Amino acid sequence: MKPNVVVRIVASVFILSLGMAILGAEDGHDGHDGPDGDASRIQAGFNYARSQGITLNLKGKNRALVGLGSYLVNAAGGCNDCHTAPPFTVDPYAFLGAPKQININCYLAGGTPFGPPGDPATPVSRDITPWEDGKPAGLTFNQFRHVIRTGEDPDNPGHVLEVMPWPVYQSLIDRDLRAIYEYLTAIPAIPANVCGVPSES
Repeated sequence: MKPNVVVRIVASVFILSLGMAILGAEDGHDGHDGPDGDASRIQAGFNYARSQGITLNLKGKNRALVGLGSYLVNAAGGCNDCHTAPPFTVDPYAFLGAPKQININCYLAGGTPFGPPGDPATPVSRDITPWEDGKPAGLTFNQFRHVIRTGEDPDNPGHVLEVMPWPVYQSLIDRDLRAIYEYLTAIPAIPANVCGVPSES
């Protein structure tokens, strides 16, 4: 191979690498978060759980997915607002700058009515904590993904969930759904009939 050709190839590779580094820097990705930039979200997820007193069972779990799932559930998804009744024991809406404390005793155990309380037609948020079988809401990952993708009510096949904002979440990539599911397997289970809805059928 002629020296000029080798120089051109090396120069082309250098320019291409430099261009990719510049584009990465402009995107705010400096390479320290790993290939997909999740390290800061994973850490934020663990920090949130720790600050709110959420005990996580990491035994046999993918730690990175649990941390990312905590970030998605707590910082991005707002799952606590509907799936915990009441959502907070220290109300962040009390005044500007008010602290918050989630309702740890009923965290994600459902029970929020979306209509007149006591009316059998009123939808109530579901318990999405691990049930006796260790599965969030008693669902396998494939069943959970199906519910989020289609909105099909797992208790009433062929019917769509009326309140759950599944159309918002259905576009999440499978890895994000897997992280959410992994996190939900790691949070504490809440005993049946404690927070407004039965945890088991």
